[in-house]
Amino acid sequence: MRQLIAVCSILYFFSSCTTKQQTDQTEFHDLAVSGLSGKQLAVAHCSRCHAFVSPDVLAKANWRDVLPAMGHRMGIYSGGTRPDSLFDAGESGETVREAAIFPEKPTLAKDDWRKIERYYLDSAPDTILPPIRKTPIRMGLKHFRYREASFANRPALTSMVKILPDHRGIVFGDGKPRRNNLTFLTPELTERYSMRLATTPIQFDEKANELYLTTIGKGVFPTDAANGSLTRLQKNRSEPGYQSETVAIPHLRRPVFMAYGDLTKDGFEDVVACEFGNQTGQLAWYENDKKGGYTKRVLREKPGAITAIIKDANRDGLPDIYVLMAQGDEGIFLYENQGGGTFKEKRLLTFLPLNGSQQIELADFNKDGFDDIVYVCGDNADKTPILKKYHGIYIFLNDGKANFTQSYFYQLNGAYKAMVRDYDLDGDLDIAAISFFPDYLRYPTESFIYLENKGKLTFVDYSFPEATRGRWVVMDAGDMDADGDIDLVLGSFVYFIPQGDTTGLGKKWLSEGPSVIVLENTIR
Repeated sequence: MRQLIAVCSILYFFSSCTTKQQTDQTEFHDLAVSGLSGKQLAVAHCSRCHAFVSPDVLAKANWRDVLPAMGHRMGIYSGGTRPDSLFDAGESGETVREAAIFPEKPTLAKDDWRKIERYYLDSAPDTILPPIRKTPIRMGLKHFRYREASFANRPALTSMVKILPDHRGIVFGDGKPRRNNLTFLTPELTERYSMRLATTPIQFDEKANELYLTTIGKGVFPTDAANGSLTRLQKNRSEPGYQSETVAIPHLRRPVFMAYGDLTKDGFEDVVACEFGNQTGQLAWYENDKKGGYTKRVLREKPGAITAIIKDANRDGLPDIYVLMAQGDEGIFLYENQGGGTFKEKRLLTFLPLNGSQQIELADFNKDGFDDIVYVCGDNADKTPILKKYHGIYIFLNDGKANFTQSYFYQLNGAYKAMVRDYDLDGDLDIAAISFFPDYLRYPTESFIYLENKGKLTFVDYSFPEATRGRWVVMDAGDMDADGDIDLVLGSFVYFIPQGDTTGLGKKWLSEGPSVIVLENTIR
């Protein structure tokens, strides 16, 4: 359920517990004034953590909310001292203190900070208009049939969905506080059985007679506590369900995604863990010790790892790792396998911290034999919950040397996930996408978009009338009914109603919204 995580996180760039304006009470301890301009200071200080953000991407009112949070990263606090409210209670807060995320004292002079403030507030526009669709979304999915499960948890807090192969139905997780469930539905979408779990399930992977279940921890909300895990469960022989729970990898900081592959070419499967965290976190791979355990190897000691894909990128016979990082220093990285358990980091693409990066997939759109990148961004659960024209679905074409160029963009407010498949079986790749932060007032059906491939990177968009039945946060694609075409399952998460909702949808989701729906492909 990596798509849900950023909903519950304040972006690294904007993390803060207060929006009070800076006052003269801050102690700057006679730090020397640099003599640099406001822009030069912003580039120098802000770019240490993430890509430089130009003032014109936000309106003045947004920057007034953002600037105090920026100041916290430089030891600048409205009351003159670092507030305890910046730290959670217990392990999470102690982890952040030890990481020195928020300096106790300012790291730049008062006049320099004032220059940064003036640069952003003087240069930003008064208002930014929301994006307007040039053409309406076409209504109706000509080869999908809408089906709604009769079983639902209300309000729906769906944390993951998975289509089970061989016509075995679907499984979904629910993240209610202190009531975490893993529910199995029949192909008819009725409840088969449910399992109560101690922590929230976020990823489900079947392997032979074992289930590998990734749990994020004690709830989906921001924390730096290491209470997530990867657990093995053995299938029951005579009845539904699983037993013999074994923790394979404990003490993970909000793990949101696991990738599996033999990284060392020794015949044993290793694990890449995206520990999204909050203020802290990491990307690590866990080497299989051939005895049922794993040895940890850290790749990147920063928060925000949200997707990992294991694939041989340079065709040298060694599996490499593509990784999407969110939470501040956003970008796509390639970890090139050097052999012997070592990797070399290469940054492929860099994005603004306002992008709200969510997901990547690899797919060969121009059929040149090289994997292109589909990139999705649209998390809007931060201090700037405004509609953003750069949120949506991107395609970056590969030149064959791991250099990627943007070649397609579909603007989609609050885009959260896109799954690339040949849904209509015409020989090219289509895209099914969900949005957690669509423009519910003007374009509510953009919460689900189907992009039909018309060739040469042109697509036609469609949605369906029931798209507003839930607030879709997770999605899976697979052949649910074993008929040879690809079906879709969507999961809804309605812990909170969208800010400023005047549509009435939020109340309906809370009282009657489904946990999951299915879009059954009727091509075959």
